[in-house]
Amino acid sequence: MRRGISLLVSLIVGASLLTPVAHAQERKQLVPGFGTYARLVRLSHSQAGRNRIIASLTTSSTVDNYTTIMESTDEGESFHKISEIHDRDGVDGMCCGTLYELPQMVGRLRAGTLLWAASYGHNGGFDRRVKLKVWASRDSGRTWSFLAEPAGSHNTDGIWEPEFTVDAAGTLWLHYADESEAPQYSQVMNRVSSTDGLNWGTKQRTMAILPHRVRPGMPIIRRLPDGRYYFAYEICNYGDRYCDPYFKISADGANWGDPADPGTRVQTAQGNHFQHAQTITLFPGGVNGTRILMVGQIYVDADGDPLPGNGATLLANDNFGSGPWYEIAAPLKISGVYNNYCPNYSSTLLPVDNGKNVLEIASEYNSEGVCTAYFAKGPA
Repeated sequence: MRRGISLLVSLIVGASLLTPVAHAQERKQLVPGFGTYARLVRLSHSQAGRNRIIASLTTSSTVDNYTTIMESTDEGESFHKISEIHDRDGVDGMCCGTLYELPQMVGRLRAGTLLWAASYGHNGGFDRRVKLKVWASRDSGRTWSFLAEPAGSHNTDGIWEPEFTVDAAGTLWLHYADESEAPQYSQVMNRVSSTDGLNWGTKQRTMAILPHRVRPGMPIIRRLPDGRYYFAYEICNYGDRYCDPYFKISADGANWGDPADPGTRVQTAQGNHFQHAQTITLFPGGVNGTRILMVGQIYVDADGDPLPGNGATLLANDNFGSGPWYEIAAPLKISGVYNNYCPNYSSTLLPVDNGKNVLEIASEYNSEGVCTAYFAKGPA
């Protein structure tokens, strides 16, 4: 028994030496009940609510699947609900929503307008049609109106993970993962554009990689301080890798190079990396004044084995993604992380407290088996 206790203590001490430690606030539950796929935006362009933080969350009831919109006025110390988005297609399923603040006027949509988009209809039965639908808020998230349906699947395959950006010329883009071109491609990334948020063009190819099983997806785009655009995404089933994070950089946010080019893989000098569901945020710091922070679902070594810091680690880079990344302790410790839609899946990050801390929202199964969203902040 003593030998067992000694071994347990040794394992705990060893794990603590390998796991980043941070002095983070105690985590809090974002909303009662089910919550996943959170997104964070700091209002920067709205005169009605500058420097407020808005969070969106995919949740559900016995009636439908919908979006909860939360607000923080104290740098992420607390959140309160300000609205909900209920789309009539939510009864047939809603997935992987995104939240975006327009940095400038697009058509009649003023700078500061909030856009929400999600996939709807994936639970619609054997003849389902999955579609991307966009809602807009002109009052910092308090009321929402339906805006457009920029894309829809022509067959029963899905289209997922929408992501907005406005390019250097002022055009609004919606990027997404698209399964509807199988069997040639299991999944590609496409995009559609709009000059007013209401009318959208035909889809354009962003990334497609053979053979069939390769699946690029989960686009996240941030504009760098020098005006370029950083495009983060995952590629699944590529070579001997599972779902590793990659990135590309565009000069104008409209052109992304050869769709067959996988871009640059994200990893530390030791080959440690995330598997699945990465997201990023831009953070003040580093020699260039901008630090890129990344969170992903499963943190593994070069061989793909989970590390002691799995569920408690962020990766950072101070050179716009180039070169090796390094570890930072995450504000939240998520336990039981594995390939599943809930634990640490597509978590979200945001700088707070004038860049002293990072705010994180992540999901985890609670003691009753309900996927629950939690938030906390800590140093970065």
